[in-house]
Amino acid sequence: MGKLDEHAKELLRRPLHAWVTTVRPDGSLHSTVVWVDIDGDDVVFNTAVGRAKERHLRRDPRVSVSVLDPEDAFRLVSVSGTARLELEGADEVVDHLAKKYLGVESYPFRVPDERRVTVRVTPDDVIFNAGG
Repeated sequence: MGKLDEHAKELLRRPLHAWVTTVRPDGSLHSTVVWVDIDGDDVVFNTAVGRAKERHLRRDPRVSVSVLDPEDAFRLVSVSGTARLELEGADEVVDHLAKKYLGVESYPFRVPDERRVTVRVTPDDVIFNAGG
């Protein structure tokens, strides 16, 4: 199991957008931008039930999450691991992320009847580069 050191956690705590990469049914990769945070040693992000990344992760839970420091293109963290999808508490997690990234109390982009899901990634492998 990989471990996030404090430098990697610091980068993940900042309101920086992350790239999440999942595996499509045909084996090709699908990357998308998400909001992330950490919970203990896990990386968490949130999506809606039925979106591509959620469908991909239900079929194949392998995932990669990467964050790049916009002030130093060589300072980055990349976490690969297995995703766990959690419906319980997902609305609270997306609200927390909205506060982190937008400074608002509640996620403003909710769609009627949308069900949120939190994706929790326990690191199997962590790459951290302190930059140049």
